[in-house]
Amino acid sequence: MATFVLVPGAGGMAWYWHRVIPLICAAGHEAIAVGLPGDDRNSGLAAYAEIVVRAIAERSAVILVAQSLAGFTAPLVCGPAPVGMLVFVNAMIPEPDEAAGAWWHATRAVEAREQAARRRGYATEFDVETYFLHDVPQHVLRAAPKPREEAEAVFGEPCRFARWPDIPIRVLAGRDDRFFPIEFQRRVARERLGKEVEEISGGHLVALSNPKGLAKCLLAYERGLTP
Repeated sequence: MATFVLVPGAGGMAWYWHRVIPLICAAGHEAIAVGLPGDDRNSGLAAYAEIVVRAIAERSAVILVAQSLAGFTAPLVCGPAPVGMLVFVNAMIPEPDEAAGAWWHATRAVEAREQAARRRGYATEFDVETYFLHDVPQHVLRAAPKPREEAEAVFGEPCRFARWPDIPIRVLAGRDDRFFPIEFQRRVARERLGKEVEEISGGHLVALSNPKGLAKCLLAYERGLTP
């Protein structure tokens, strides 16, 4: 039995993973969704990493799954905790000592998002419905708890790690992601990790829009396969 530790992005709501967890458990594995205090202005990356490490506890060789902003928490967990595999899902991939607030300019993320919007014919100005919710089923949205806004603290704290761990690292990207377009994710993964992305149907919140596809990929990774 493997343990999948699932870390959400901005806002830190563990609920984000609620459609994926039953699918992982049905395959005979353990799935832990970690909630983070995204709206706490006194909590930053170090605090987030400590929470994830505590959730891992005595487990060994866990599969750490980091969505979006959680990409900045992931490397801080891989040292103190026994992480056997790291999976990025539509994630921000940091450089050592980079702050999440600086990542946007360094990767030209906003430019890439606006270029993709012009090519594909939707609004270049960000709004939640266009960029996050466009492919999430209505019944899921109706049941959603009130979202939390991410406090600024996490964006100013440098991600203090020296290098990526010597473990398998997979980069999974939604081909329908409007916030981090697939072309952008391919470039960032190559530049920062020297890796190619593996694509899945779905947008930025793929755990809500395509939980079966995401779970299938994660379970394939556990078996050492490429889905």
